[in-house]
Amino acid sequence: MRPIQKSKKLDDVCYDIRGPVLEKARQMEEEGHKIIKLNIGNLATFGFDAPDEIVQDMIRNMSNASGYTDSKGLFAPRKAVMQYTQEKKIAGVTIDDIYLGNGASELIVMSMNALLNSGDEVLVPSPDYPLWTAAVSLSGGRPVHYVCDEQADWFPDIADIKSKINSNTRAIVVINPNNPTGALYPVELLQQIVELARQHQLIVFADEIYDKVLYDGATHTSLASLADDVLFITFNGLSKNYRACGYRAGWMIVSGEKRHAKDYIEGLNMLASMRLCSNVPGQFAIQTALGGYQSINDLIGPGGRLLRQRDLAHKLLTDIPGVTCVKPKSALYMFPRLDPKMYPIADDQEFAYQLLAEESVLIVQGTGFNCPTTDHFRVVFLPNSDDLTVAIGRIAHFLEGYRRRVGIAA
Repeated sequence: MRPIQKSKKLDDVCYDIRGPVLEKARQMEEEGHKIIKLNIGNLATFGFDAPDEIVQDMIRNMSNASGYTDSKGLFAPRKAVMQYTQEKKIAGVTIDDIYLGNGASELIVMSMNALLNSGDEVLVPSPDYPLWTAAVSLSGGRPVHYVCDEQADWFPDIADIKSKINSNTRAIVVINPNNPTGALYPVELLQQIVELARQHQLIVFADEIYDKVLYDGATHTSLASLADDVLFITFNGLSKNYRACGYRAGWMIVSGEKRHAKDYIEGLNMLASMRLCSNVPGQFAIQTALGGYQSINDLIGPGGRLLRQRDLAHKLLTDIPGVTCVKPKSALYMFPRLDPKMYPIADDQEFAYQLLAEESVLIVQGTGFNCPTTDHFRVVFLPNSDDLTVAIGRIAHFLEGYRRRVGIAA
């Protein structure tokens, strides 16, 4: 029989966070190996539970969750999101500007499907959260990666962004707080990005899913709060700030210069209607989460578990010869660099395979985040301190052996 081929639209799509190396890890688990997984920010796996008040509110409302809702979502949680935009100083947001989704991921894909035609370009950071690159490609567009500079705390390179804007450029994606680097962008830099969007009439897609996961007293500024003459699409949700990944409760906010975007917004409405609505139990969690006790502050503040584990992971990694890492100011990840002179890695996916096979530690290689070089990898610092110490100790042991194999002394 004739082979059944996958769509050509998938040729430029990858999601290595759940990619081939993970498949190898699953096979090893089936064979009895215990794998330490540093590959994905799935908080519940590591004992970070959703706040009990959210759980209880979902349970109480379950009997009301059987039917479809409005395609954009229930009124009460959308109103709670609207009030949150007011806290974030995003002006002019109404209930109709808010779309609830099955996590921010669904809405990201929806926002690209509604916008892009063949040949349209979207500026996407490198490294990026790979869903963004995939969403642009699947929607018929062309992702164009702009540089985030490791030597400048992983901040976007404004000159590089400018050099990549042309007549086909429709939008720019900004991931702040950043996954995978943990960078948090200052207001001055965000203002420069807004000015570029203003000059070139670009839409700004702001991924702010980690906006409460901040360390050392840092504060987050929403891009959409900085202007009302640029169109902003802002994404957020319960997955990270409220440790509720499996609830698939996210939202998308349209703000700023909406007058000239009526046709695009009609496209968003059409796609929202086609998927009927997002899951209703998850919708019921939103109002309680946003209006309740913000327990994330207990995890990121002095003595908090996330802060302790960030500091521990950073020290353990940077104590390894030839490993450097910009200390993250936000989010749940580190993106360490391996000195190419000490670790001449030609294929970083193969490097991740070898680490998994020899040490039973699962990471994601840097190219999985559209990093142009093979000298980075991402780790999550979610395991408890003992497991984190064991995991990074195994990475150190593997790298020691790697240096020996290539004939380089520490």
